[in-house]
Formats: sequence, C-alpha cells, structure tokens
Amino acid sequence: QYLAGDRIRSSPYRLKMKEDAFCEQLCVTDIGLEQRGGVRPNEMSLAIRKNYHHNWIVDDLPAAGKLEGDTTAMTKYFGGFPLGFIASETGKVYIHNHVNIEIWYHNEETEPDRARIVRLVVEPFSIKHDFEPDESGDAHEDGPIKAAGIRRPIESCDRKFRSKEHTRYEMIVARNREPQPASGRVLFTYDVIWKEDEWVDWPSRWHVYLTMDNAIPACIHWMSIANSLVVLFMTSGILAAILVRNLRRDFNHYKILATDEERAESIIGFAWKLVHANVFRPPSFSPSLLAACCGTGSQLLCTAFWTILSSALGFTNSSRQGSLLMA
Repeated sequence: QYLAGDRIRSSPYRLKMKEDAFCEQLCVTDIGLEQRGGVRPNEMSLAIRKNYHHNWIVDDLPAAGKLEGDTTAMTKYFGGFPLGFIASETGKVYIHNHVNIEIWYHNEETEPDRARIVRLVVEPFSIKHDFEPDESGDAHEDGPIKAAGIRRPIESCDRKFRSKEHTRYEMIVARNREPQPASGRVLFTYDVIWKEDEWVDWPSRWHVYLTMDNAIPACIHWMSIANSLVVLFMTSGILAAILVRNLRRDFNHYKILATDEERAESIIGFAWKLVHANVFRPPSFSPSLLAACCGTGSQLLCTAFWTILSSALGFTNSSRQGSLLMA
C-alpha cells in the first residue's frame, strides 16, 4: 500500500458475523457551510465535485459500488463508490450519508459453524434525516450507537415497525423525502445485510473482481490478440522481404568478377560487412558501465516475465494488498 500511496484506516462501522443491522446510527457531524455567493464551499462539497470515492476493505476484499436509479441498478467492482452526487437540474451537491453494506459469505463444508466472506457490495443513499442530536452519546462499547433522535423516520429507521426491513430505493424517493445536502449537520446511518452464497467459495472469491463481473466482453481480448498477431506477421514479412532482397544482391555481386575500379567502389558500399566481428571487441570507454546496464536490463526483463507468468498462473495472491507491486 505504501508504494501505491494508499493508507488503511479502521472505520467506526460495527459488523457482527451473520447479524443484520437496520438503520444503525454512526455519528452526527457538521460538514460546513453550503456554497453560496461569496462563500467558499466546504471541503466535502469540493471533494464530491472532484469525484472523490470511498474505497472500503473487509477481510481484504475491496467494496464494490452499487448505484440504483429509477429504472436501472448497476454494480461496479472497481473504484469504490462516490462520496455524493451533483443534481443535474439544480447543480446542488448532495452527500451519501447512508450505506447498505451487503456482505456475502460461504459456509465451510467441513465446519458448518464457520463461514468465510466472499463478496462485499456497498449501496450508498442520500437521506435527509429530521433529527435532534443526542448529547449522551454511546454508553456501551458493543451496543448500538444512539447519536440522535430521528423525527419522521423512514420505514427502516422506525423502531416501531415489528417487521424489520432494510433500506430500499423506494423509501428514499418517497413523497416528502429529500436527499441530504453536503452542508450543515448530517446524521450518518448504515444497514448491514448478510447473504449466503452457496456457489462462490473461498479460492474463487476474487474472480468477480478480476473479471469485473464480465463488464468487459471476452471478444475484446480476442480482437487484441488477433490484432497483435496480424502486426507481428506483417512486420516479419516486411523484414524477411528486405533481407532476401539484400542477400540476392550480395550473391549476384560476389559472383561477378569485378575490375579494380569496380572493386574500389564496392568497398565503399559494403565495407560495413568487414567490421561485423568488432561486436566482440570490448569498449574503450567504461566497459563496466556497459556490463552493469546490460545486466540490470536483463534482470528487469526476467523479473517482469516471471511476475506476469506467476500472475497468469494464479500463484500471486490478490488478497494480499500490494503483493504484486512488491514482487
């Protein structure tokens, strides 16, 4: 991570194995003033306008971002998920202050009581909570955090509902519901959803991230390979034609008995063939420098070759952050 410029920090989100959470409160914070005439926007608004993203990791698995709209829902397995969004109609900046953390797990066949995390998907939402901050804070380390009292909550945040239901897109866009502007005091909440996956096991949990859930069709790779082969064959053919032409000219030249004048003229055109053995002569200036440069280049070439080969064969563990860079 240090070579890539990344730093891993622990977050205040609380996850318990196979225990769902419904609209748990995280904290209340003051983001800053909203953007107005003559007022500089806060840092969060600037970060959203610059398209900053969250990059979360759970059990060495990066978080995939799930974005849902009125008609479509898209899951992106690279780049995390955005801090917020900008309204296309008004140009106002809104922050994602609620997330649905979907964690998929696979039960061990040999140990039924043991499970492994195989996928992490985060779906962000923007909810303008009508709340009153709770100054008492969290009294229990393992208990739920009570950061504020919510007035007129959505269904998933209402404790009066007996049937627990996770936050859905329909709750966010319901009547009299607004997104949370990236300014003022903001209440951050989250849901935790555990899902069992019977097909994806521990060794193959990285396949969906490496293939990006087949977002790039395989035909693109075949087209690239075919393009490279065509260029290789064309270049080889052109080079072979030039060599054959030069060899035929040389053979025809040496077969003919030339006069002294023609021999003197031919020396000017073919004298480079007389110095072909000079490649074995050591250089007169700093032979050690030439040897070091050739040795370093060959080492880098061999290192790159074996790194690519080990990655292609699956020996490099993708779950170890920065292992490919260190290799």
